[in-house]
Amino acid sequence: MNSLEANGITIHYTIEGSGPWVTLSHSLTTDLSMWDELAVALAPTFTVLRYDTRGHGKSSAPDGAYSFEQLAADVLGLLDALKIEHTHFVGLSMGGMIGQHLALQAPQRLDKLVIANSTSRIPPEAAAIWDERIAQARAQGTAALAEATLTRWFTPAFRSARPDLMARIAALIAATPVAGYVGCAEAIRRLDLTDHLPAIARPTLVVVGADDPGTPPAASEVIAAGIPGARLEIIPSASHLSCIEQPELFNRLIRDFLED
Repeated sequence: MNSLEANGITIHYTIEGSGPWVTLSHSLTTDLSMWDELAVALAPTFTVLRYDTRGHGKSSAPDGAYSFEQLAADVLGLLDALKIEHTHFVGLSMGGMIGQHLALQAPQRLDKLVIANSTSRIPPEAAAIWDERIAQARAQGTAALAEATLTRWFTPAFRSARPDLMARIAALIAATPVAGYVGCAEAIRRLDLTDHLPAIARPTLVVVGADDPGTPPAASEVIAAGIPGARLEIIPSASHLSCIEQPELFNRLIRDFLED
């Protein structure tokens, strides 16, 4: 576990494995530990860089609204500081939104792109939902978001079968600084990239859980249709954190795509 200064903040990261670089970007209200199983799967073939997004984990959580241009610049600052010229990039949910911005802002730094359980646009009518979540976090803290978040993130059967895991993910949600949640949520509620997707020129795999209510398969279909040559894979019996609910299939899809 290491930290460095980049783009005006402290970024916490870890590196493992050997081979070509692959960078993993986590969802809102988790941290780099979300990728524990994928990192193990990729480390024999790749050098895996995981990091805590601004406002999460052990990275800085400054006050104020963040932007995806800023979150993408954080990644570029991290890559520059580590002297990484180019990398594969795997992002889930918010991480997939960061990946889309990176592919548009700095395509020369990316090899292949994986966008998992994400979207390219938050419709105007959904902005009110994010306003409510932001208000709740400010008033009650991020722990108050945990129950509703777990309901969206995992299927009922999985939640029932894995109370230990639900407790661990709930703890990650509760540990997210309010400033970090609010800052990233402000970026998410303004997301509107759909019209720019045809400009993404990196080989792209789009992955989504079949039962994801927050970023449903229809949202991933839009991304896959918009990015030239992109491939879509729908994971059965999985909701939003498909990398945790169906790790074997998720990890195999990612590994095979990056190795091909």
